[in-house]
Amino acid sequence: MLTIKKEKIDKFQKYIDYYFNNEDLLAQALTTPALGNEIGEPNYEFLEILGDAIIKIVFILKLSQKGIRDPGRITKIKAVLESDKNLKRIAKQINLHEFLFKTENQQVKGTRILADVFEAICGAIFLDSNQNFYTVEDKMINPFLKDLDSIIENSTINNKSRLLEYLQERFKTSILIKLKYEKDGFDHDPIWIAKKPQIIDKVSEKILINLPVDTKSRKFGNKREAEMDIYLKILNYLKIKDN
Repeated sequence: MLTIKKEKIDKFQKYIDYYFNNEDLLAQALTTPALGNEIGEPNYEFLEILGDAIIKIVFILKLSQKGIRDPGRITKIKAVLESDKNLKRIAKQINLHEFLFKTENQQVKGTRILADVFEAICGAIFLDSNQNFYTVEDKMINPFLKDLDSIIENSTINNKSRLLEYLQERFKTSILIKLKYEKDGFDHDPIWIAKKPQIIDKVSEKILINLPVDTKSRKFGNKREAEMDIYLKILNYLKIKDN
């Protein structure tokens, strides 16, 4: 293992307080597909898929421990916990971009790649620890997810339901929300913006509210998160306007 590579491996293991029996697993988890294909070494893709599954199980168990066992609610909260936004937030906490093995000109900071690598590291620890879920939870989830209660309380995954309930109570009719979308970035790392929302009466097909023309979501790595963001913005706007 090259000296610079070994230094990164050692530094990261010290940072997360987990020392691999097989350091090649960690090296693979930190190697982007672009570099792996270029130099002919394993990259994080397989470990990412494995880690994604492990994280799902860990989150379900954590929610169960908090007494949340309704399948619908678990699905909604879990979607927030395992979202690109949340995993990238955790990756940012540990400055994960500084430890990656990537091509010289590859941009990774703030991209979906960081969420992928976080999942890959979880997969690598799972394999290295003799398939121990609790080691993954102890070393990669618990230290960087101390605001779990806040995430559950403020989960944006319910924003569409909350907005529809608010509108139906106000207008006493069935509501349809139409959005337009703007997509930018690359196919492997897209950027989505939801914009130009329309609140429509399903029965009469008339527009019920004229929202500001510049109403739009922030930038997100997937379409669903952009939708949840703009639903919350619409809801907050209407509540302020109605008071």
